[in-house]
Order: sequence, then C-alpha cells, then structure tokens
Amino acid sequence: MTSQPNPYKSREQKTAQLRKLLSSGNLLLAPGCFNPVSGILIEKAGFDAIYISGAGVAVNNIGFPDIGLTTMTEILDNARNVANVTTLPIICDIDTGYGNPLNVVRTVRDFENAGIAGLQMEDQVIPKKCGHISGKQLVSKNEMVQKIKAAVDTRRDSNLVLIARTDAIAVEGLEAALDRSLAYKEAGADITFVEAPRSIEDMTKITSTIPGWHMANMVEKGGSTPIMPPKELQKLGFNFVIYPGSTWMAAIKSIEEVLKVLKEDGTTERYYDRMTPFHEKGNELFETVYLADWRKIEAKYTGS
Repeated sequence: MTSQPNPYKSREQKTAQLRKLLSSGNLLLAPGCFNPVSGILIEKAGFDAIYISGAGVAVNNIGFPDIGLTTMTEILDNARNVANVTTLPIICDIDTGYGNPLNVVRTVRDFENAGIAGLQMEDQVIPKKCGHISGKQLVSKNEMVQKIKAAVDTRRDSNLVLIARTDAIAVEGLEAALDRSLAYKEAGADITFVEAPRSIEDMTKITSTIPGWHMANMVEKGGSTPIMPPKELQKLGFNFVIYPGSTWMAAIKSIEEVLKVLKEDGTTERYYDRMTPFHEKGNELFETVYLADWRKIEAKYTGS
C-alpha cells in the first residue's frame, strides 16, 4: 500500500527545490502533466519535476486545440489542483501571460499564490498557437521585454523561475530568435526557451550563443525538433527538457483502444490486462489517489 507524501510543502520549498535542481549540473527532465492524477503518477514514477502543458490542458480538460482558446483561470485552476496533491516543483505553461504587462502582473501573482515554482511565457500574439504548428505571429521584441520585466518585478519569491519562450524561428528565423532571447535574458528571464529548432546544429547555436540555463522541448511523433536522449541534450548545453505530450498522447491512444474493444466485443475483458483494477488488494484504482491515507484521516476524526 502506498503512503502519500506530504502534499502541503510550501511554495518557498518548491521554488528553492527547482532552483537547486537546475543548478545541480544534471539535466532536469519533466514529463507533461494535464490533470492532478497525471501529476501524482509523475511523482510516483520518480521524476523530480512536473511540467503542466498548456496544450495538454486545452485538449484534455477543455476539449479544444492549442490555439489560444483557454483562459488564465482555467489553466490556474488546474495548476492549483495539481499543486495540492503533489510535492514536486511545478513548471506551468502560461501561454502569452494572457495579455499585456498588466495581465502578466495578475497572472504571476495568482500562479505564485497557487504554489507554482516556474512559469513559462511566450512572445506570440493573442490568440497564440502551439509551437509546433504553423500560422504563428509574434508581438514586438520590446513588448515581450516589458512583459518579462513586469513578471520579474511582480514575483515575491526571487526563486520563482521565469522562462521566456520565443517562437521566432518559425516566423523570423534563427538569428531573430537568438536576438530576442538575448534581450529576454537581459530583461530578467531565468531560462531561455527557443521553441522548435529543426536541427542539432540550430540547437548547438542556441546554447552557445545565449548565456545561462536552456530548455528543450521533445514533442514525439511529428514535432519539429529532433528527439534526442537526455545525455545528448546535456552535451549540447541544455539544462531542462520537457516531454509535454507524452502522458496525454498515450492516454488518448489507450482510450481509443479500449473503446474499440468495447464496441467490437460488447465487453472490455480483452483489455483487462491494460487497465488498473477497480478493486484488487494492493492495487486498487483509488489507491492511485491515496484512499488508505484518507481513510486514516476519516478514522482519526470520526472514529469510523
């Protein structure tokens, strides 16, 4: 039977933990999370950090593609729910910051209060688009610089990690992306994230041109960036890598498969070996979310 870790680790503990991980000299690998149970499973699997994917929340929680249709409060509610049931530092995709520098101020305040350890903001116009699909447009470099400065000035905890993403490669080319990232770094961003480089050569130029920590994005089965093992990414100079779609891409495929079996057979028996048991000693469905610990709390206060 699993034992739930203390889910109430303070915000300050989580931000300090994230800074420590980034400074360790080891590549930090964070799988994509789209809801509380996927966050719990990431922690149980032994990872050190959680990345909340904006695309994952849009697709799985709202039912929309990643084209700027989610609101700040929808992403915030999901992030807060994940933070409430996990002890790992969480990095959350906040798209464009949901508006101009004034909106960024409110966004940073609210996500910091929710216990999020890192925030990723990008330089697209509203409505934004997934970094690995076409049709993106950018705000001016100066506008994004001001939004980063607003985020830096707003955070109360200096350990809150601010990630500045640029989508300029697809719109203006690599040199423009490097120029923007240098400006964003100077404005106070802790991590630079040049989205969707198309070759190892481009990735090497990014890490060799821009000082500080670097983030890589591994989008399997159709993303623009070469998929590389962690050791190779670290050799190229990356400190932090996300796999934003892995969990929910696998979940969607599994749901399609079990529904196909049910439709064909009228039962899911043929799929049982790939399903978490609803009730089986030591492996219950509700033990995924710590049923035994809640029963102990119930017994302590109600005697039942």
